[in-house]
Amino acid sequence: MSNDQSVRDHLVNLLKGRQAHVNCEKVLAEFPGELQGKKTEGIPYSAWELLEHLRIAQWDILEFSRDPQHVSPRFPEGYWPASSEPPEEGAWNTSLDSFQEDLQAMADLVADPATDLHAPIPHGTGQTVLREALLIADHNAYHLGQLVLLRRLFGVWKEKMILSPDFENRGGVS
Repeated sequence: MSNDQSVRDHLVNLLKGRQAHVNCEKVLAEFPGELQGKKTEGIPYSAWELLEHLRIAQWDILEFSRDPQHVSPRFPEGYWPASSEPPEEGAWNTSLDSFQEDLQAMADLVADPATDLHAPIPHGTGQTVLREALLIADHNAYHLGQLVLLRRLFGVWKEKMILSPDFENRGGVS
């Protein structure tokens, strides 16, 4: 396997949560509807706010990576929803579906051999697709960890660890 293909494979696995962190499906699947907009003491965001922030930020990074005409939302307010609660029935699933589609689109961009991972993005200021993919993976892992914490505080996360099964199966920490 070439070094280039190896880097692409590692990045796709990192984006999809197949490394040391739990993936988004595990954290967000079956998140109880009555808890999606709920806040708890000491935590400034609801699960809905975190999911929407993840979706918006990831979409912005993806679009910046592939569309020279893309205009980012105003920072910081454009990266957060207006309400702590989903605005209507089905909003959670719509947001989650969009998040997962954009995550797959970034993984596809990274996996495409035609994508030069190291070349500066022409309309950027030195950013590369490699950097943007790492940014998404890092940002997602951070906020998915917050969502796990919310689930634990709400009593709807029973798992001792939040590592991916792949990490545990290769003799990771116990």
